Amino acid sequence: MSLYSLRNLSIDIAGKPLVENVSLDVEPGKCTAIIGASGSGKSLTCLTPFGLTPGVTSGEIILDGVNLTRADRHQMRQARSQHTGFVFQQPMTALTPHLSVGSQLQEAARQAGASRLSRHELAQMLARVGLSRTDERLDQFPHRLSGGERQRVMIAAAIAHRPKLLVADEPTSALDASLRAEIMDLLDELRAERNLGLLLVSHDLASVARHADQLVVMEKGRVVETGPAASLIAKPREDYTKRLIAAIPRLEEAAPTLPAVGDMLLTTRDVCIVFPRPGWRRGNIRAVSDVSIEVREGEALAIVGGSGSGKSTLGRAIAGIGAMTSGEICWRNEILPGRRKRTREIYGHIQPVFQDPIASLNPQWKVIDIIAEPLRNLRPEFSKAERARKAKAILQEVDLSEDMLDRSPTSLSGGQAQRIAIARAIIAKPELLVLDEATSALDALVGAEILSLLARLQRENRLSLIFITHDIASARRVCHRIAVLEEGRIVETGAMEDVIASPQQEITQKLIAAS
Repeated sequence: MSLYSLRNLSIDIAGKPLVENVSLDVEPGKCTAIIGASGSGKSLTCLTPFGLTPGVTSGEIILDGVNLTRADRHQMRQARSQHTGFVFQQPMTALTPHLSVGSQLQEAARQAGASRLSRHELAQMLARVGLSRTDERLDQFPHRLSGGERQRVMIAAAIAHRPKLLVADEPTSALDASLRAEIMDLLDELRAERNLGLLLVSHDLASVARHADQLVVMEKGRVVETGPAASLIAKPREDYTKRLIAAIPRLEEAAPTLPAVGDMLLTTRDVCIVFPRPGWRRGNIRAVSDVSIEVREGEALAIVGGSGSGKSTLGRAIAGIGAMTSGEICWRNEILPGRRKRTREIYGHIQPVFQDPIASLNPQWKVIDIIAEPLRNLRPEFSKAERARKAKAILQEVDLSEDMLDRSPTSLSGGQAQRIAIARAIIAKPELLVLDEATSALDALVGAEILSLLARLQRENRLSLIFITHDIASARRVCHRIAVLEEGRIVETGAMEDVIASPQQEITQKLIAAS
């Protein structure tokens, strides 16, 4: 008997059908995975049956013998709080920003009526999902964690109340390549130990092939192909499935032709970034130590490393939106002042693109206001009409239509939101983009499109890139050189093809093997 079943599930939002006639089963101890491009209806199919979206459902939704299509409010709350755990795609927006990690785990455990857990038990939960310095992490807040660390906290919270069904919406999308397999292995262990059913949304087809039992391929709200995961990926029948598999970056593919580079644009010299330890502990955390890099005109530098290696912290310091304890950042051989003393002109030269596209966009603003915001701050001489005109024009550069301008971020797919974020970053004509995991949360098709967009912008606008990522195969499509970070230090650097061909450090070898 299935633990969880959907029969002819259809979902409408505001009278518009977005998912039609989806049927699937999740058995105890088994994994059913849904894959598809951004906007295909994967997340809606997973979350709407539990009342987590504004969608209206029809069809049958059965969890552990209870038909949720006829459930009252109490039954639906019980289904969520006692029988189901959720791992969401955007951990920064899913975690409560003013609660410490320990408080969030405690709250999750109490959902099913569990007594208060000891600090040791909470630390064990974090250790189980691969976090280091667990006792220290309990006192940290979400903004002090890297994207991968936040995702692991989400997984720990999701299993804290020992659910029967785990609904995981891209549970490994924010993790570095070397840790994805470890997290999926952990989910396999939980399934075996607790007879836990897993409904998985993923664009990491390699993980799906190794860990899922059944695969459901969705396109535009419909199921186009289904079957045993290993055989379906080995021999896909539908063209759409074949395109999804082909879009995955691989190191075996031919090296790209990249644009020539020019004069020196940005250098960092011995950058160090230190944070005080959270809570009652004394001392500091050295997040970045003595990092020196160079970026030339038209050049793309990949900053690669595992989760928590200091990549994003370094990127924020370069972009002027994060702290820097010591060292120098130079722009065209002139030392830049600290972030609080940077001028509009300096901020106009360097613009960031963040890891979580939805969370980086103001949910209360329309797209036109989001894109035009840098002009209002960096080019105050432009009138409102001029800003709107430039916002319309920049949409064409990121391959979006003008009808996007009046939409809100919550109505955008992940790929659309990331294109909007890139449009916002380039509207003020910067010379350098700092991209923090710009494709890690996107499916294979959309990720490939974003990489192609960045390559075109780099070529046409002579745009320089700092491409922060854990995926060397993706970085190889746009980057000339690579710098590998481990525990806040650069341990290896060089031309991309040279490092891939002959990696010297163990962390580099692990990242290449994972790609």
